[in-house]
Amino acid sequence: MRPEKLREFLMNGAVLVVQLTPFKKDGSVDYEGLRKNTSFLVEKRHCGPLALVPVGSTGEKSSVTDEEWKRIVKTVVEVADGKIPVIPGASHSGTMAAAERSKFAEDVGADGVMVVLPYYLVPEEEGLYLHYKQIADSVNIGVLIYNNPDVSKIYMKINVLKRIIENTSNIVGVKENTPYIPTLYSEIKAVGDRIPILQGRGEWWFASTVFLGVKGYISGYANFMPEFCIDLLKAGLNGDFDELKKKLQKLDPFEEFSARICQKYGPSTSILPYPFVGSYMTYGVFKATMDMLGLAGGHMRLPLLDLKDEDKKELKDIIFEKWSLNIVK
Repeated sequence: MRPEKLREFLMNGAVLVVQLTPFKKDGSVDYEGLRKNTSFLVEKRHCGPLALVPVGSTGEKSSVTDEEWKRIVKTVVEVADGKIPVIPGASHSGTMAAAERSKFAEDVGADGVMVVLPYYLVPEEEGLYLHYKQIADSVNIGVLIYNNPDVSKIYMKINVLKRIIENTSNIVGVKENTPYIPTLYSEIKAVGDRIPILQGRGEWWFASTVFLGVKGYISGYANFMPEFCIDLLKAGLNGDFDELKKKLQKLDPFEEFSARICQKYGPSTSILPYPFVGSYMTYGVFKATMDMLGLAGGHMRLPLLDLKDEDKKELKDIIFEKWSLNIVK
């Protein structure tokens, strides 16, 4: 898919599925499980606009080796087979390495790459601009900027974003993770008519900001309930706020369970203030949910933790009793 087509696809509204990476008990990647999960999502493409984002933050990209990263990307692209857009996370703290990953993704047939802000060593604005300029210039596929202060310690301000858009042709959007709504709205007003701004913080934040002009959202839930996530997207884009409220209420039991799990397994070592992410135990809850539904959730890789067996009964009740989800055959 050409960058302009991917930009149009995202501008019209989409759910980006941040795919979880299934690991076996011995810590190896479950590639067959990954194929099964991807096939499940490809089959669900008819329910609405879905795109796949493997090896992002939710996919534990920080825990996979370079060779594993390449094989994961190649596996998802092969299974997708051009039927659904694939935008793998190609981030790296160094520009050259991120550009090399982006080029690999292009070579194996990905439609674009998602690149988070450089992390660990904080660049100046000029360095941040040149980081994305060099990555975008190195490929002929779309580049989705991942503006995430949670994981990078920095934030791309509007002046830098505008400069990047004006000097490249293949920026296809921004996955926006700022928890500050006035900042988000300013960004939409500044560039939202040229590239889509996507809500990076999930369903609740999408519902809270869709009226400002976000065009879609990134979802972990879509790994196992994509139809629900598409219905929520459509309700938001259509301005059906009564339906949005109903959808969010359905998520309440799972959200409340995840919040209790984060407290139980804590305390988190994060020093970031609320409302930044304090605990990633929700990923373990997502993986346990996928296992229960017949998909391949698998294990977390250290330093992140699995959900313990003692906590799974309540989760089963939510999935099968309150949500009435079916096991994937």
